[in-house]
Amino acid sequence: MLKLLKHLKTKEWIMAAISVAFIVLQVYLELKIPEYMFKITELIITPGTVMKDIRMVGWQMISCAIGSLLAAVIVGFFAARIAATFAYRVRSHVYNKVESFSMEEIEKFSTSSLITRSTNDITQVQMLIAMGFQVIIKAPVMAIWTISKIVGKSWQWSLITVSAIVMIMILVSIIIIFAIPRFKKIQQLTDNLNRVTRENLTGVRVVRAYNAEKYQQGKFEVANEELTSNYLFTSRIMSSIMPSMTLIISMLSLLIYWIGAYIINNAVIMSQKLSLFSDMVVYSQYAMMVVMSFMMIVMVFIMLPRALVSVRRINEVLGTKAKIVDGENKLVPWTMGEIEFKNVSFKYPNAAEYVIKDVNLKINSGETVAFIGSTGSGKSTIVNLIPRFYDVTDGSLLIDGIDVREYKQKELHNKIGYVSQKAVIFSGTVGSNVSYGDNGQENATETEIIEAVTMAQSKDFVEQMPDKYNSHISQGGTNLSGGQKQRIAIARAICRKPEIFIFDDSFSALDYKTDRELRTVLKNQTVGVTTLIVAQRIGTIKDADKIVVLDDGNVVGIGSHKELMDNCEVYRQIAYSQLSKEELQR
Repeated sequence: MLKLLKHLKTKEWIMAAISVAFIVLQVYLELKIPEYMFKITELIITPGTVMKDIRMVGWQMISCAIGSLLAAVIVGFFAARIAATFAYRVRSHVYNKVESFSMEEIEKFSTSSLITRSTNDITQVQMLIAMGFQVIIKAPVMAIWTISKIVGKSWQWSLITVSAIVMIMILVSIIIIFAIPRFKKIQQLTDNLNRVTRENLTGVRVVRAYNAEKYQQGKFEVANEELTSNYLFTSRIMSSIMPSMTLIISMLSLLIYWIGAYIINNAVIMSQKLSLFSDMVVYSQYAMMVVMSFMMIVMVFIMLPRALVSVRRINEVLGTKAKIVDGENKLVPWTMGEIEFKNVSFKYPNAAEYVIKDVNLKINSGETVAFIGSTGSGKSTIVNLIPRFYDVTDGSLLIDGIDVREYKQKELHNKIGYVSQKAVIFSGTVGSNVSYGDNGQENATETEIIEAVTMAQSKDFVEQMPDKYNSHISQGGTNLSGGQKQRIAIARAICRKPEIFIFDDSFSALDYKTDRELRTVLKNQTVGVTTLIVAQRIGTIKDADKIVVLDDGNVVGIGSHKELMDNCEVYRQIAYSQLSKEELQR
C-alpha cells in the first residue's frame, strides 16, 4: 500500500492533513455531547433548576452536534477528492506501464487481467481511501480519547465494555482467517469471467455459425458459478458481522443499565444515587462510542482484505520491468531501410526450442524481400523482431547499421510501416484510421489520406460509403469486410511514409486481382522503400527481388523465384502445391 501512496502529490497530502485536523475536531465535539448530557441530567434532578439553564446547555449540545456534522462533511469532501485524484493518477500510470510492455509481459498477465487491474482493482483501492481514510484516523482517536474519559469509573461497567471489545475482536479474527483468502480468489475469478465473456463476444460469429451457444454458455456458467459461490461465502460472513455487532451493542447498553440499577439501588444516600445515575447515562454514551470505534475498525477490515489484494495486483503491473527498453543512440543513420540479421536466433520466453535458428541475412535499401515457408516455420516471428515486439535471443539485428536495441523505440517505429496478419481497426472514421499514429510529423493532410487510400486499392469502396473519408467505422471494423479492413490497414502503413514496409501475411484477405494491383502500385510509387512480405501464396511473392525460404526456423534458401525453383526443394514443393508448371513459368 505504501508503494501506491507514493503516487499522492503534495496537494493531496495537504488535504489529508487538513482532514486529520477536522477529524480530531469532529471527535472532540462528539465527546463533548455526553458531557452536556451529564450537565442536563444533573440540572433536571437538582431541585430549583430553572428551564433557562437547561435550555442553554441544550443549545450548546446542539451546537456541538452541528459542528461535528459540518466537520464530517468537510472530511468526506477532502477524502473523496483525494481518492478520486489518486485513482485517476494510478489508472494513468497503469495504462502507461501496460503501453510500455512487450508482448512477453502482456502475455504474462493476459489481456482480461490487465483490464480488471486497470478498472475493478483501482476502484477497490479508491473506495478504501475514500471511506477507510476517515475511519482509520477517527476510530483510534475516538477509542483512546473515550477510554481516557471512562477510566476509573465502575469496574463492573468496565468489565462489560472490555468483554464487548473482545467479542468484536473475535469477529475481526473470523474475517482475517476465512474472508481474506477468498477475496484474493475472487479477483482471479473475476479475471476468468472477463476472459470468457470477452472470448464469447469477440467470437460471436463463429459461436453462432457452429451452434456452440450452449457450449459457450456452459463455460460462462462454470466461471460465473465459481465466482458467485465465492461471493456468497464472503457475503455470508460479512452479512453476519453487522447483526452480531448490533447484538453486542444492544447487550452492552442493556447490561450497563441493568448493573447500574443494582449499584444505584445499593446506594444509601439520595445524592449518591443521583450522581450514580448521571454517571451511568454518561458512561453508557461513552461505552457506545468505544464500541463504535471498534466497529469502524471492523468496517476497515471488511474493506481492507479485498483492497490489499487489489493493491498487490496493481503493484505487480507497476513493478514489472519492461524487458524491451529504449536505447541511447542519437546518431542519424545515412542509409535508409537497410536491414541485416547477424547469427540471429530466437525462442519465446520459457520455451525450450528455438523458433528462429542462426539466421544470417542482409536486405539492401529499397529491396522487396519475401518470406515463405510452412506454417510454424518462423516467417512472422522473424519480421516481428524488426519493430522489437520481441528482442533476439542470440545474435544481433541491425537497421541502417545500428542494432535495433540501441534505437529509441519511437525512432525505430517511425522507420516502419507495419501491417499485421489480423487487420486491427479502431473505432472512428476512415480518415482517423488511415492517419493513425505519430511518426514525428504533423497529422496527415486530406490529400495524403486520399493518396494512401488510393494506393491501397480502397478508394472504390471508401467513396461509396455515406460520408466517404469521414464515414464511421465501428470498433474492430465490424462494419467492414475482411478485405476492406486489410486494405485500410495497408493504407495506414502507406500514409506513414516509412523507410521499411512490413506486410505480415497482409495480402491473404485480398483477391488475386487486388493483390496484384496493390503490389504493382507499391513497387512503382514507393521506390527506395524496403518492403518485407510474409506470404503463403507464391503468386504474391514471385516478383520479389529476394525470397527467403524458412523451414522449421532455418533459412533453407535465398534467391529469386527462378533461382529457388532450380535449387530449393522446399520452395519447389510449396510452388507445385499451389500452381501448375505453366503458371509458374509465366
